[in-house]
Amino acid sequence: MSIPTITSLAPLLDRLFYEAEAASGATLAAIADLSDADRARMMRSKTAYRDLYGRLKDAPLAVSRETGSLLYMLARSSRAKAIVEFGTSFGISTLHLAAALRDNGGGRLITCEFEPSKAARARDNLSAGGVIDLVDIREGDALTTLKSDLPETIDLVLLDGAKALYPNILDLLEDRLKPGAIIVADNADDSPDYLSRMRKPGSGYMSTAFADDVELSVRID
Repeated sequence: MSIPTITSLAPLLDRLFYEAEAASGATLAAIADLSDADRARMMRSKTAYRDLYGRLKDAPLAVSRETGSLLYMLARSSRAKAIVEFGTSFGISTLHLAAALRDNGGGRLITCEFEPSKAARARDNLSAGGVIDLVDIREGDALTTLKSDLPETIDLVLLDGAKALYPNILDLLEDRLKPGAIIVADNADDSPDYLSRMRKPGSGYMSTAFADDVELSVRID
């Protein structure tokens, strides 16, 4: 029996999670001069987020270990073949999703990253994990890079970039989401417009808070 890809990636993922945890102090220092109110404002702004993420361009901003495992399990159990990720960072979440695609027999993962240096780090990590062939890394503004060349149908979406843009990213992808498609939104509490949309009766989605600040949604029509 062949070894599941997620198992073979365990040493690499352990190292990347350890590095992310070790960088937490530097991450906090990069925004230490901002008040809580300023951070919240920048996080929820459709323009000021650029300054915030510019400060954090060297920060891993990784999903939790639990969320990484959840992503793999959701993609694997749904037999996903076409996945879109908004917010690559260093590629930890991307590795989990690509591992699921490999273990599902193949597929395509489109992932978007605004910061070129992060895209380069992610590319190195995905190459080290042996899954780069499954991944299309798109550098630049996702509102532009996701306007074209998308799969005919999308099985799973991960939203983990600028929180204020979650509704806009969904607008670009929604027509291609098949019934039963899964949307995972990390730190969704920082995108109240998105939460309101997904939880509204008659929205076409069933949506609920899941784990720590993760919103899990499924398209039902």
